[in-house]
Amino acid sequence: MPPKKTKEKKEKKPSYLPYNHSLFKKGIPHSEHLENIRFGEIDITFLILVLILLVFGVIMMYSASYAWAIKDDVAPDYYFKRQLFMAGVGLAIMMVVSSRLFDYHLLTNNTINKAFFAFCSVLMLVVHIPGVGTATADAKRWIDLKVFSFQPSELMKLALIILLAHIMAINYRQMNNRYSVILYLIPTGFVALLTLAQRHLSATIIVCIIAFSMMFIGGINLRSFFSTLFVGILIAAIGILILYQTDKFDYLQERIASWLYTFEPENKDVAWQTRNSLIAIGSGNLFGLGLGNSRQKFLYLPESKNDFVFSIVCEELGFIGASVVIILFILLIFKGFAIAANAPDKFGMLLSAGIIIQIGLQALLNIAVVTNTIPNTGISLPFFSYGGTALIIQLAQMGIILNVSRQSIPSKEREDADDAAVSRAKKELGETARKRMSR
Repeated sequence: MPPKKTKEKKEKKPSYLPYNHSLFKKGIPHSEHLENIRFGEIDITFLILVLILLVFGVIMMYSASYAWAIKDDVAPDYYFKRQLFMAGVGLAIMMVVSSRLFDYHLLTNNTINKAFFAFCSVLMLVVHIPGVGTATADAKRWIDLKVFSFQPSELMKLALIILLAHIMAINYRQMNNRYSVILYLIPTGFVALLTLAQRHLSATIIVCIIAFSMMFIGGINLRSFFSTLFVGILIAAIGILILYQTDKFDYLQERIASWLYTFEPENKDVAWQTRNSLIAIGSGNLFGLGLGNSRQKFLYLPESKNDFVFSIVCEELGFIGASVVIILFILLIFKGFAIAANAPDKFGMLLSAGIIIQIGLQALLNIAVVTNTIPNTGISLPFFSYGGTALIIQLAQMGIILNVSRQSIPSKEREDADDAAVSRAKKELGETARKRMSR
């Protein structure tokens, strides 16, 4: 008697959401193709880099802030405690966002990403309402929540990155179309206008660079991309020249003068911050004056705890300490791009790339401002500058990248998987041939 045929058991492929599969499938459109995406552990190297920068940043912010805290008639550790509390909140959010309780594919839901973008747009307009929005030097960029102030443009950057990543992911087959650039210019231009209305030129520049970088990475038609980029730079140059002559943006003239003629006697007042920043950097020499021993933070450097905290790093820790900070940011950026490159889908790749471009760009521009390489633009240094809501948003963004890393497949693992698939196919063919011969 011929042997009974036994049904071969199919190997069950692991689900990318083993614990909350049904919950997330309801929120993710067209989720069938995500069934077999790996859901592993977060990228530990990236997490360690984030934690090192965070701890380093909070310590340096404390050192740079206590003199101003005493001047403001509060406890010396007042700003430190507030920043430490916000760091704790941010870490908690990062842990949730990076865990299996959340999946970044939820952000591909049209209702979620468009509602988030609309909500941030409303917040960007709310700053102009008297009594709600607060102004500094006629720049209306903050919402006063009584307990703390909130800058909506920080949240808007994330909303734009999510929206652009989603639009590019669902239209990637048309990315090579020369007119597809219009799809991405509309939301980018809208956000740029909102930031300009707040007299927030630095945010406008960052938003535009992030958008164009994502277009390039996403595979936009190169001819259309470079022609649009050229026109954009031309319009920006003409716009800045026009703004330079207007009363509303008259501060641009002062900042350019303080950049070009920093140590001229007539620019003593407008270049006061830049001068003291350079004095702080020069005082640090190779090894610095020692942690806590900065002299410029004693009311000489007005924004020592905010945009110019890197000057205090240079003064207290010297060239070596400043180099360590720069290297840490470089490593974070490279690791972020590695996670983006190994993302399981185009949306995850663009989302991670957009976020890491924002962090890297802000760090680059802040350090360039502090060293007087470019004019003062009012850009904070991620993880270091005082600002609770900005820190929370930055840590939430790191959580999103870590969530992508959970589902990423490293190149070596992909090669091993391909080799294993080929071996299985050969084995199955061999077994089929032997069965046929035995008959």
